Amino acid sequence: MKKILLTAAVAAFFAGSAVYAQTPAASRDGGISPEILSEISKGYAGNASDKAIRNALAVTSIATLSVNADNAAMIDTHFSDRVKTKGITDQQSSGRCWLFTGLNVLRAKMIDKYDLPGMEFSQNYLFFYDQLEKANLFLQGIIDTKDLPFEDRKVDWLFSNPLSDGGQFTGVSNLVVKYGLVPSEAMPETYQSNNTSNMANLIKLKLREYGLDLRAAAADGASAKKLQKMKVEQLSEVYRMLALCLGEPVQEFEWTRCDAAGNIVNTKKYTPKSFYDEYIGEDLENNYVMIMNDPCREYGKVYEIDYDRHVYDGHNWLYINLPVERIKEMAIASIKDNTAMYFSCDVNKFLDRKKGVLDIANFDYESLMGVTFGMDKKERVQTHASGSSHAMTLIAVDVCPETGKSVKWMVENSWGAASGYKGCLIMTDEWFNEYMFRLVVEKKYVPEDVLKMLDQKPELLPAWDPMFAPEE
Repeated sequence: MKKILLTAAVAAFFAGSAVYAQTPAASRDGGISPEILSEISKGYAGNASDKAIRNALAVTSIATLSVNADNAAMIDTHFSDRVKTKGITDQQSSGRCWLFTGLNVLRAKMIDKYDLPGMEFSQNYLFFYDQLEKANLFLQGIIDTKDLPFEDRKVDWLFSNPLSDGGQFTGVSNLVVKYGLVPSEAMPETYQSNNTSNMANLIKLKLREYGLDLRAAAADGASAKKLQKMKVEQLSEVYRMLALCLGEPVQEFEWTRCDAAGNIVNTKKYTPKSFYDEYIGEDLENNYVMIMNDPCREYGKVYEIDYDRHVYDGHNWLYINLPVERIKEMAIASIKDNTAMYFSCDVNKFLDRKKGVLDIANFDYESLMGVTFGMDKKERVQTHASGSSHAMTLIAVDVCPETGKSVKWMVENSWGAASGYKGCLIMTDEWFNEYMFRLVVEKKYVPEDVLKMLDQKPELLPAWDPMFAPEE
């Protein structure tokens, strides 16, 4: 019976294809006819100028040819205000910028408070729990949506996004509060933590399989208790995969604290939670506010994105949407008080990697291609041409003494000390306006009128909203 049905379906397909193929092109409006092709091909004149550009593009990258010679000089590296930081981290071939950035904000505080020569938290330790928690978030999401059809957009989104090494500050706050912190030497990086793609692909493949198993069991009438038992068994296998790749999370360790001169202050044993309580101890989940600049939505409103969290029993992060000038006021206040911030942006736009400068004047694509690029920030976000792609630590601003306005900014990056400008990136104020998206600020730097906005009932946005895109 199946064979007969299949044969009939195939016959119908080819019959339909034959009809389509025999339909005159002129009756299918919207295609490129020979006449239209002749017309549009006039866009390339083939004159001496076109040939010269064509020859250059045949052997040279667009980025190299579009470098703006009028902007070739290195930007002034003086900043009126800068947070005291020590050391540059390196996320290597992983999408953990959000984790490095969040921990860099915390370590800057710890180094300054305890006069340390430098230190680094273990990203690998929290990354283990991040991946385990995200696996649970996916599997529980499958259980929660078991009664929805497979074609439902939320179900489809879950299977499209079972796991990611990207994230946002909400992940840092939830994970640190739940699991604590350890210094890097207590649980060092592994090859897999620095090169996450292979591990992630294998775990995602298994999670999708598990998701189908859960839906099948639910369709067969499995009880809620049975589904939870299945999930725990599945997570046990995920835990083993993570332990093989990253090592098991450390439960207790010994750490020696030294002052800036290298003198030993003390040596103690810690658990991850006791280490966090002693050296950080602040309420990360309630002491920070995430500010967003999304010109597509109304300013002065609070938004929440569904599934925009790392921990199922955590919370979605709330965003206050504000004009960029209000965001700058808070950023300047924080930097002047020697407090670094979590910052995210569309980092690859107009980035001169060699100089480590983000400037919309770095490249002249319009002159090279002979076209104009006219979309503003709102239109770029609406059409998915731009969005938050990378997180870094905002540490410096140069304020004009005459106007009190910002001229340029600097972020501490996590691409290694040899990258950019001494491991940092400098951005012009104009670039900041166009490609900055999120900033996480301590509440004490947030004006009262902005804090009052948190009293609003947030508008819940779907998981596939463009602003969800995790920083990598």
